[in-house]
Amino acid sequence: MPRGNSQAATVLLSSPVRRRIVELVREAQGRGTGEVDGEALGSEGLTAAQIAKAIDLHVTTARFHLDQLESAQVLISSSHKHPGAGRPRKVYALPPEEEQETDDIGAVRLLTGLLAETFTATRRHQRIVTPDEAGFVWAENHIAATDSPPATTAGEWLGKVGGLIDVLERWGYAAELSTSDQGRAARLDLPHCPFRELAQENTEVVCGIHRGLIAGTMQQLGESDTDVTLLPFANGTTCIAHVRRTTPFESTKTPNPVTDQEDSP
Repeated sequence: MPRGNSQAATVLLSSPVRRRIVELVREAQGRGTGEVDGEALGSEGLTAAQIAKAIDLHVTTARFHLDQLESAQVLISSSHKHPGAGRPRKVYALPPEEEQETDDIGAVRLLTGLLAETFTATRRHQRIVTPDEAGFVWAENHIAATDSPPATTAGEWLGKVGGLIDVLERWGYAAELSTSDQGRAARLDLPHCPFRELAQENTEVVCGIHRGLIAGTMQQLGESDTDVTLLPFANGTTCIAHVRRTTPFESTKTPNPVTDQEDSP
């Protein structure tokens, strides 16, 4: 999915049916084998008829959704000849940059899912949820809480930041890590934003969600005393997240029998 169409794709993929269509096409391309109602699937993609059968839609309805996905360049189409007589089949597939585009689609699916959860919670509790709160709550609901205590050293804390980097990867970010303050602060450069166009038009919403996501993830990893700042498009295309431990690490001093005895009553 080209980055310039992120906003259109976000709207389109808010539909469970369209998300299922994209997932079905991706699965078929990944396998390159299998069949739908006796018809063999190929790695080149799926036809509207195959998709309609697989998810129990009328073929006209399937074509409507496919046209929408193609117009936003979430999917592309091409004609393929098949053995025997008949016209070439129109086949739908993911764009050529399969690995990157799949990551972007997955990231957009996460964002639309988060927005849907937030909308439901807002209606249930009848109060406005801020973008930061929405990101924080997503982390609480989707990241398993660790049983480990807060880090006692800079090395342990940076290990927790490594867990955060794994979560950001799920959201389509390839974070580049650097540290300062003797390992007590981390800078995460985020050179690829799957939501670039959307973030440029709605910076406070998109970046607020990700700021809350980072803070919530660190809490789930046992680091609630974490300060997060996010600088959108700090050098044109790269966003920068600063993550810092706000309390000192616990002392790990080795006991000294002499001084400890002197301190004893």
